[in-house]
Amino acid sequence: MSIDVAKLPSFSELPVRAGAPAGSAWGVFGDEDELGTWNLVTPEKTAAAAALVKKGSVFSLNLPLDAMPSRPLFWFRGNPRHTIFDCSGGARASYDEYLDGFCPQSSSQWDGHRHVAHPAFGFYNGFKHEDVIREGSTKLGIQNLANRGIATRGVLLDVGRFLEKDGRSLDLVGGATIDVATLEACRKAQGVEIEPGDLLLFRTGWLAWLLAQPEAKKVEMAEHLLAPGLLAGTEMAAYLWDNHIAAIATDTIAVESWPPEFANPERGFFHFQLIVYFGMNLGELWRLDALAEDCAADGVYEFMVTSAPLNITGGVGSPPNALALK
Repeated sequence: MSIDVAKLPSFSELPVRAGAPAGSAWGVFGDEDELGTWNLVTPEKTAAAAALVKKGSVFSLNLPLDAMPSRPLFWFRGNPRHTIFDCSGGARASYDEYLDGFCPQSSSQWDGHRHVAHPAFGFYNGFKHEDVIREGSTKLGIQNLANRGIATRGVLLDVGRFLEKDGRSLDLVGGATIDVATLEACRKAQGVEIEPGDLLLFRTGWLAWLLAQPEAKKVEMAEHLLAPGLLAGTEMAAYLWDNHIAAIATDTIAVESWPPEFANPERGFFHFQLIVYFGMNLGELWRLDALAEDCAADGVYEFMVTSAPLNITGGVGSPPNALALK
């Protein structure tokens, strides 16, 4: 559908549909919409993003599929088992492979629209459990993103580097929170604007820290997982919605500070607000360090970003297969 950003409701004007929960964008992109905030990426937006490619530098934002610790940070998201076999009858002329126990959200990932449902309100745009999680249903599946394709302007807020330069290093081991004021201070220091339809990336430095830890430390972390992230709540929700970003991704285990305090709306499970209420997909465990180094070196924090999720019919999530191009 054609979107006029100037006519989008502000966060304070949500919801627009009778009976929708407070703060939700249900109906903004149509009552049957399954793409959510990706509707903000127009052909004009993609063409403008392509013009940002100046020097031909390409940055893969994806970890290896087997990059996580031997003890999964989330117990059901283990590394896949990779088996290569001779498929030429023993002639050693042709080989094939299997991935067993492959969880599409075990490494760098997109949380798709099926990933989270609110216990009281269901899935994004009011789709009910019986509409989505039933045999044969494709509602809200990751194939919607795969078939559409993602190509837009990306903006990096290198929060970890900004705070370090400011003498306020981010606590990577205690579940630190990043508030709106910090995001804005980082953005202004970098001299970059956030525009409608952008993919907003924010870097904490947590992933690089995690991968550098000895295996014993990683196993210990899986028992009591703590990680920095956004400070959930109304102010952050309004900031992200009113900037009209298409999606948000980061280098930590969850976009919000982890673990959430489910009884505290100001530090709660922000997935409900972003995925269910806004229809905004979340990228997690993205590899941002090389991109961040380049942005710091040339002072350019905008770029084209592409992503090709796996075309899994009815899929819950996917590796992002994301590239940043400058």
